[in-house]
Amino acid sequence: MNAVVLAGGYATRLWPITKDRPKMFLPVGDNTVIDHIFDELEADERIETVYVSTNERFGDAFREHVAESRFEKPRVSVEDTSEEDEKFGVVGALAQLVERENVTEDTIVIAGDNLISFDISEYIDFFERKATPVLAAYDVGSYEKASQYGIVDIEDGQVVGFEEKPDEPASTLASIACYGFPSETLDLLDEYLADDNNPDEPGWFIQWLVDREPIHAFTFDEAWFDIGTPDSYLDAVAWHLDGDSYLHPDATIENSEIGENVQVLAGAHLEGVTADHSVIFPDVTVRNCELRRTIIDEGTRVEEIDLSGALLGAHTRIDGDSDDAQGSD
Repeated sequence: MNAVVLAGGYATRLWPITKDRPKMFLPVGDNTVIDHIFDELEADERIETVYVSTNERFGDAFREHVAESRFEKPRVSVEDTSEEDEKFGVVGALAQLVERENVTEDTIVIAGDNLISFDISEYIDFFERKATPVLAAYDVGSYEKASQYGIVDIEDGQVVGFEEKPDEPASTLASIACYGFPSETLDLLDEYLADDNNPDEPGWFIQWLVDREPIHAFTFDEAWFDIGTPDSYLDAVAWHLDGDSYLHPDATIENSEIGENVQVLAGAHLEGVTADHSVIFPDVTVRNCELRRTIIDEGTRVEEIDLSGALLGAHTRIDGDSDDAQGSD
């Protein structure tokens, strides 16, 4: 069995933080988002190869990340795009990867920006028992949120209806971009695309597939985060930290009040700071500031300012006592 980790997006809603880095590299505790997924796939002996599907723009970054990591299974596979408007869509990119890498075995497909609470090995157990396509489903809790996802209708664990991003969702049970596809189902990707069906989200493929063969749903209740916005990223960090804070041993913190769910990375220096629900990247200097739901990218220096709700790009300089501010993004 193989796995495909989808990592081809450009994450424009998280710019400037993700302008020059894949959002899958965003830190969550002492790990990155994608490494949380790699950890579980590496530990499951049924998974032989983990294909990392990404674009030309970030291809080298993923190769370097994998080469420097402790993981042995990931293999970077690059689609021929470098800009947002050149994307093949997720289904199109998946079909190309299957052909490019000659993938002929059962395959787990998971979005690399997912932070999930269930054990992926339990998901694979379920996939093996059902021997059909399997999706993971989570109750997002509101109809407004549900309209942004593929909505699943199930009976006795089998998917009997699926609608991608409906204007008026029938329920709040959403598909979360984690799929198990038997090898014969992968063969249908080309047929789906040849009929000019939507190549963008996997949910459109599931909606087409549900009328052709049985599909089962693996439902879970704990937690799930689709990291695509600053708020969803901060919420994912808060869930992972569970009220604690992660302070890297190489960070220095003086005369500061560090509250809940604060992540301070290597080389950061905080002095006279009040912070909660925030992420401070490496080599940041913050003095006499208030940070609440704030993200500050690497190499930034800020002083004497309330940064509640702020998103600061790398190498920004802000002095609240000065009329001047400058940044690289």
